Amino acid sequence: MKTEKLLVISDIHGALDGAKALLDAIDTHNPDMILCLGDVLYHGPRNDLPASYAPKKVIEIMNSLSPKIIAVRGNCEAEVDQMVLNFPVTADYNIIPFEGRRIFMTHGHVYSPAHLPRLNENDIFLSGHTHIPTAEKKDGVYLLNPGSISLPKENHPASYGLIDENGFTVYRSDHTVYMHIDLK
Repeated sequence: MKTEKLLVISDIHGALDGAKALLDAIDTHNPDMILCLGDVLYHGPRNDLPASYAPKKVIEIMNSLSPKIIAVRGNCEAEVDQMVLNFPVTADYNIIPFEGRRIFMTHGHVYSPAHLPRLNENDIFLSGHTHIPTAEKKDGVYLLNPGSISLPKENHPASYGLIDENGFTVYRSDHTVYMHIDLK
């Protein structure tokens, strides 16, 4: 059985450069699905306005990908975002089966590595929100964060993640490996 490739993106915040980097990552990796961890269109009051802020153009790109997107609500999503996006963005979390375990995907503002839901050993907790990439196993659970494709923080590069048969890899927006963890 073929292992699925799951491209993981978070915190685009309406930046056209981030959405274009997502398209480039799709061309590079040809994923089966895109897991979007929220904060798609709005930059939020705590973030600077992205240099390439163009939410209407981001809407076009994201809607063109909607058949492949599974998304969750970020802390910057609003009801009006759901009105313009062709995929659901209102759930605080989603659970996806993956190779005999569960991926619990969430933005990170309700559930977080400091406030985990009930998970089984070797399950995956996938979150964004911090804009800081993470790939670690703690107390038997994988804590994974792709960072932010548009507004990285603490001197990390713009990044996205990929879950596949090799594990979880965080890539810089230029597709070079930034960090990796084996999920076996």
